[in-house]
Amino acid sequence: MSLPLLHGRAAWVFTENDFDVDQIVGVKNIKITDIDELAAVAMQSYDPDFPKSVKAGDLLVGGVNFGYGHPHYPPMRAMRHLGIRALLAESFSPGFWRGEISMGFPLLAVPGILQEVQRWDELSVDWDSATVLNHRTGRRLAFEPLSRADSQMLAFGGLTGYLKSRAAAAA
Repeated sequence: MSLPLLHGRAAWVFTENDFDVDQIVGVKNIKITDIDELAAVAMQSYDPDFPKSVKAGDLLVGGVNFGYGHPHYPPMRAMRHLGIRALLAESFSPGFWRGEISMGFPLLAVPGILQEVQRWDELSVDWDSATVLNHRTGRRLAFEPLSRADSQMLAFGGLTGYLKSRAAAAA
Protein backbone atom coordinates (compact mmCIF):
# COMPACT_ATOMS: atom_id res chain seq x y z
CA MET A 1 0.00 0.00 0.00
CA SER A 2 1.48 3.35 -0.99
CA LEU A 3 1.40 6.62 0.89
CA PRO A 4 -0.83 9.44 -0.37
CA LEU A 5 0.67 12.12 -2.60
CA LEU A 6 1.44 15.26 -0.64
CA HIS A 7 1.49 18.43 -2.69
CA GLY A 8 0.39 21.74 -1.27
CA ARG A 9 1.26 25.19 -0.02
CA ALA A 10 3.09 25.95 3.20
CA ALA A 11 0.03 27.48 4.87
CA TRP A 12 2.02 28.46 7.95
CA VAL A 13 5.63 28.35 9.09
CA PHE A 14 6.03 27.99 12.88
CA THR A 15 9.54 29.32 13.52
CA GLU A 16 9.51 28.72 17.29
CA ASN A 17 11.47 25.79 18.69
CA ASP A 18 9.63 23.62 21.22
CA PHE A 19 6.28 24.77 19.82
CA ASP A 20 3.33 23.72 21.98
CA VAL A 21 0.50 22.75 19.61
CA ASP A 22 -2.12 23.87 22.12
CA GLN A 23 -1.31 27.41 20.96
CA ILE A 24 -2.94 26.62 17.60
CA VAL A 25 -6.41 26.80 19.15
CA GLY A 26 -5.50 28.46 22.44
CA VAL A 27 -5.50 26.73 25.79
CA LYS A 28 -8.90 28.19 26.68
CA ASN A 29 -10.41 26.39 23.65
CA ILE A 30 -8.74 23.00 24.11
CA LYS A 31 -11.94 21.37 25.40
CA ILE A 32 -14.12 22.40 22.45
CA THR A 33 -15.53 19.21 20.93
CA ASP A 34 -17.46 20.65 17.98
CA ILE A 35 -15.01 20.42 15.09
CA ASP A 36 -16.43 23.39 13.17
CA GLU A 37 -16.17 25.61 16.26
CA LEU A 38 -12.66 24.35 16.96
CA ALA A 39 -11.53 25.02 13.37
CA ALA A 40 -13.02 28.52 13.53
CA VAL A 41 -10.74 29.47 16.45
CA ALA A 42 -7.63 27.87 14.96
CA MET A 43 -4.66 30.19 14.54
CA GLN A 44 -6.51 33.28 15.84
CA SER A 45 -3.40 34.47 17.71
CA TYR A 46 -1.30 34.20 14.56
CA ASP A 47 -3.55 35.01 11.59
CA PRO A 48 -7.28 35.61 12.21
CA ASP A 49 -7.97 34.88 8.52
CA PHE A 50 -6.17 31.53 8.57
CA PRO A 51 -9.34 29.38 8.43
CA LYS A 52 -10.42 31.31 5.31
CA SER A 53 -7.03 31.30 3.59
CA VAL A 54 -6.07 27.64 4.02
CA LYS A 55 -7.23 25.14 1.44
CA ALA A 56 -7.38 21.36 1.20
CA GLY A 57 -3.95 19.85 0.68
CA ASP A 58 -1.99 22.62 2.41
CA LEU A 59 0.90 21.76 4.71
CA LEU A 60 2.36 23.16 7.92
CA VAL A 61 6.07 23.75 8.55
CA GLY A 62 7.67 23.82 11.99
CA GLY A 63 10.92 24.07 13.91
CA VAL A 64 12.88 21.90 16.30
CA ASN A 65 10.97 19.65 18.75
CA PHE A 66 7.59 20.59 17.30
CA GLY A 67 4.73 19.43 19.52
CA TYR A 68 6.58 19.96 22.80
CA GLY A 69 4.41 20.02 25.89
CA HIS A 70 1.17 18.15 26.32
CA PRO A 71 0.30 16.78 22.88
CA HIS A 72 -3.45 17.27 22.91
CA TYR A 73 -5.38 16.15 19.85
CA PRO A 74 -7.83 19.08 19.33
CA PRO A 75 -5.35 21.48 17.66
CA MET A 76 -4.35 19.02 14.96
CA ARG A 77 -7.95 17.83 14.58
CA ALA A 78 -8.78 21.46 13.75
CA MET A 79 -5.92 21.60 11.24
CA ARG A 80 -7.05 18.38 9.53
CA HIS A 81 -10.61 19.70 9.40
CA LEU A 82 -9.34 22.83 7.64
CA GLY A 83 -7.61 20.67 5.03
CA ILE A 84 -4.04 20.49 6.31
CA ARG A 85 -2.56 17.22 5.00
CA ALA A 86 0.82 17.00 6.76
CA LEU A 87 3.35 18.70 8.99
CA LEU A 88 7.00 19.07 8.00
CA ALA A 89 9.34 20.16 10.78
CA GLU A 90 12.99 20.19 11.77
CA SER A 91 12.16 17.55 14.42
CA PHE A 92 9.28 16.45 16.63
CA SER A 93 8.54 15.82 20.27
CA PRO A 94 8.31 12.02 20.66
CA GLY A 95 4.85 12.05 22.25
CA PHE A 96 3.45 14.33 19.56
CA TRP A 97 5.05 12.17 16.85
CA ARG A 98 3.55 8.94 18.16
CA GLY A 99 0.10 10.44 18.69
CA GLU A 100 -0.23 12.02 15.25
CA ILE A 101 1.27 9.10 13.31
CA SER A 102 -1.14 6.83 15.21
CA MET A 103 -3.98 9.05 14.01
CA GLY A 104 -2.79 8.59 10.42
CA PHE A 105 -1.48 12.14 10.06
CA PRO A 106 1.82 12.43 8.16
CA LEU A 107 4.73 14.03 10.00
CA LEU A 108 8.08 14.44 8.24
CA ALA A 109 11.32 15.36 9.99
CA VAL A 110 13.06 17.60 7.44
CA PRO A 111 16.32 19.06 8.78
CA GLY A 112 16.91 22.56 7.38
CA ILE A 113 13.32 23.19 6.31
CA LEU A 114 12.99 26.49 8.21
CA GLN A 115 15.81 28.03 6.18
CA GLU A 116 14.35 26.83 2.87
CA VAL A 117 10.61 27.45 3.06
CA GLN A 118 8.49 30.59 3.24
CA ARG A 119 4.77 30.85 3.79
CA TRP A 120 2.77 29.91 0.69
CA ASP A 121 5.67 28.12 -1.02
CA GLU A 122 4.40 25.16 -3.02
CA LEU A 123 5.85 21.88 -1.75
CA SER A 124 5.76 18.27 -2.97
CA VAL A 125 6.75 15.16 -1.05
CA ASP A 126 8.47 12.33 -2.92
CA TRP A 127 8.14 9.31 -0.64
CA ASP A 128 10.38 7.13 -2.81
CA SER A 129 13.39 9.46 -2.71
CA ALA A 130 12.56 10.77 0.80
CA THR A 131 12.71 14.38 -0.39
CA VAL A 132 10.58 17.50 -0.30
CA LEU A 133 10.67 19.77 -3.36
CA ASN A 134 10.18 23.51 -2.91
CA HIS A 135 8.75 24.58 -6.28
CA ARG A 136 9.63 28.25 -5.72
CA THR A 137 13.35 27.60 -5.27
CA GLY A 138 13.70 24.28 -7.09
CA ARG A 139 15.58 22.89 -4.07
CA ARG A 140 15.06 19.42 -2.63
CA LEU A 141 15.41 18.68 1.07
CA ALA A 142 15.91 15.18 2.42
CA PHE A 143 13.62 13.96 5.15
CA GLU A 144 14.20 11.13 7.57
CA PRO A 145 12.59 8.02 6.06
CA LEU A 146 9.76 6.61 8.12
CA SER A 147 10.04 3.26 9.82
CA ARG A 148 8.15 0.42 8.18
CA ALA A 149 5.53 0.44 10.96
CA ASP A 150 5.02 4.22 10.74
CA SER A 151 4.69 4.03 6.93
CA GLN A 152 2.13 1.27 7.26
CA MET A 153 0.23 3.18 9.95
CA LEU A 154 -0.06 6.16 7.58
CA ALA A 155 -0.99 3.94 4.64
CA PHE A 156 -3.79 2.28 6.64
CA GLY A 157 -5.11 5.57 8.04
CA GLY A 158 -3.74 5.18 11.55
CA LEU A 159 -3.14 2.65 14.27
CA THR A 160 -6.58 1.03 14.11
CA GLY A 161 -6.33 0.33 10.37
CA TYR A 162 -2.77 -0.87 10.76
CA LEU A 163 -3.70 -3.33 13.53
CA LYS A 164 -6.72 -4.60 11.58
CA SER A 165 -4.52 -5.22 8.53
CA ARG A 166 -1.99 -7.15 10.62
CA ALA A 167 -4.74 -9.23 12.23
CA ALA A 168 -6.23 -10.01 8.80
CA ALA A 169 -2.82 -10.99 7.45
CA ALA A 170 -2.21 -13.29 10.42
CA ALA A 171 -5.62 -14.98 10.07
